[in-house]
Amino acid sequence: MTSNTTRLLALGAAILGAAALRLVPHLPNFSPIAAMALFSGAYVGRRGLAFVAPLAALLLSDAILGFYRGMGFVYGSMALVVLIGWWISTRRTPLRIGVGAVAGSALFYVLTNFGMWLFSGYYPRTLAGLEACYVAAIPFFQNTLAGDLFFTVLLFGSFAILEKLVPAIREPARPQLA
Repeated sequence: MTSNTTRLLALGAAILGAAALRLVPHLPNFSPIAAMALFSGAYVGRRGLAFVAPLAALLLSDAILGFYRGMGFVYGSMALVVLIGWWISTRRTPLRIGVGAVAGSALFYVLTNFGMWLFSGYYPRTLAGLEACYVAAIPFFQNTLAGDLFFTVLLFGSFAILEKLVPAIREPARPQLA
């Protein structure tokens, strides 16, 4: 087995493990999906494939948990988190990873609650209704941020340790231009 295959298998196992955790009972919005999207964007070399893992995990788990209005906002926000992961991939540092996790949480909060306001019928479609929607979602944002940070540390940290322990999964060195 080539080191590239071993690396892809290790990345796939990390992503599948995170996806499976969405099905385990958890606090509302304390989920590994955004961390998985960030991780996928940061580590999966094939750009298109980086979107497949988090979006497929959402789709499969939603098929089990149930579909809902506003799914497009959730899926769209996860796709944007993959793009944040691309930014991280150019230089994976703890600061960039932390900033990416917080930015992903904020992006998810803003987009999904905008969708909730727009399509749920719970709030009037006024500026006051939008404000009420965002205020009502603050407890969920706290869980989102805590979950995203927890699972980001778990995924990125575990994979960094694994890369040190198992040379076969290390990223191949990029050729230097003279």
